[in-house]
Amino acid sequence: MTARNSTETARAWQRMLSGRRLDLLDPSPLDIEIVDIAHGLARVARWNGQTSGAHIFSVAQHTLLVEAVMRQQTPRVDIRVRLAALLHDAPEYVIGDMISPFKAVLAGEYKAVEKRLLSAIHIRFGLPAVLADEITQQIKAADRGAAYLEATHLAGFSQAEAKRLFGRDPELPEATERDYLTPWTAARAEKQFLERFKALHAS
Repeated sequence: MTARNSTETARAWQRMLSGRRLDLLDPSPLDIEIVDIAHGLARVARWNGQTSGAHIFSVAQHTLLVEAVMRQQTPRVDIRVRLAALLHDAPEYVIGDMISPFKAVLAGEYKAVEKRLLSAIHIRFGLPAVLADEITQQIKAADRGAAYLEATHLAGFSQAEAKRLFGRDPELPEATERDYLTPWTAARAEKQFLERFKALHAS
């Protein structure tokens, strides 16, 4: 093997549009930019793209839905918890969104990379590297509520099947549900993700 091929094989960083180079195996908070996260998440499809609508249902739109579900479930939740909810899938801007059954097959290695990236993202934006269990459970509950809505409105699941897999309907206001479950363009998803991040991070 030539030296050039050896270097290419060992490369574990990705160049971002912002110009940052992020090491995926040993990520530095200094190499993380919210514009890169927003841009990437707006172009990553949930459900492996198996959703109805003129556009993909992006991870960026999903994270906004999760934060909306959290506000519905716990209206007085701390704003830093809302920020953590918005960023809960942020590592997917570089590692993509894998459906849960495939994550289970990959097991430890995928989760380890995901956790390191999420910790670096948290540190970059003033959150604890590792969230308290109580906060993690709050986010997971909101995530399941969002998954129920996406499954039944966009991914072809029956209500009974979605309830068995994800739990109950979080019962968002009709107007909110209609907006958040209509797949947006990548440009709109990116813009709204950035706007919500700025509102939460500045508070």
